[in-house]
Amino acid sequence: MSSLKARLHALGLLATAAELDDLVALATKKRWGPQQLLQHVVDVEEKDRARRGLDRRRARSRLERFKPMADFDWNWPTKIERPLVESVVRLDFLESARNVVLVAPQGLGKTMIAQNIAHQAILAGHGVLFLSAAQLLLDLAAQESARALDRRLRYYAKIGLLIIDEIGFLAFDNRNADLLFQVVSRRYEKKSLVLTTNLAFRDWPTIFPNATCATALIDRVVHHADVIPIEGELEGSRGRAVRQGTAEPRRRSPRCTQRPEPPQLTFTQPDATSVARAVHISALSDARQHLGL
Repeated sequence: MSSLKARLHALGLLATAAELDDLVALATKKRWGPQQLLQHVVDVEEKDRARRGLDRRRARSRLERFKPMADFDWNWPTKIERPLVESVVRLDFLESARNVVLVAPQGLGKTMIAQNIAHQAILAGHGVLFLSAAQLLLDLAAQESARALDRRLRYYAKIGLLIIDEIGFLAFDNRNADLLFQVVSRRYEKKSLVLTTNLAFRDWPTIFPNATCATALIDRVVHHADVIPIEGELEGSRGRAVRQGTAEPRRRSPRCTQRPEPPQLTFTQPDATSVARAVHISALSDARQHLGL
């Protein structure tokens, strides 16, 4: 029996090998014929492979714990397109390789929505990677050769769904802006991209080296994209309590240690020309919104 288990395992029939004794006993008890036995083996293997595939996709996605959309307070934002949010969570954008951009101040649930999109894509069998803009660019900048960088860029280009969180929290120098543009360009019209940002498009020149760079990136992102702006105050019970003046001060446990600050990307100070050109970006964004792009 041990030899048979090893051979089944070598053939990739892992669930059958693990449950061989129970399977033989069950088949004997129920007096299964060859076809019934094979049907049961197929059912067991399909369920096991689906479970293992789901576990692999979850592990590779880097998706951490998150709140489900059932907990989202739709009444809290002062502006949110609920039908569009529900559509992207259903993954309606994936088939046509459209992008999704969630634009909202910190605390209004844009990351929560992006995490739920990632979760639904994992359940649907898609390869997913969820990471912050800082994590993405630090990884690319750490590549020590042009060949290694190209290999890493191809990796990010092939992922079924790439979700980049927190664009706008750090400014980009020329190198990092170019790397981000390459990631977006390699996925353009081929694979979907989900971005979250705390900045309206007209404010992107303040975090990029120049307005031309910001314009080129925005063009690639918003073409074939669902842009979802969310407006309002802090989300959640504490946000309401703060607004109403009833929140208690936060207390730190003496056993808790402060989380270390993440590595910082290079900061750049926007020049006067970049800020002035923001008017051009605003006009471009407003025009696209009017045209439904």
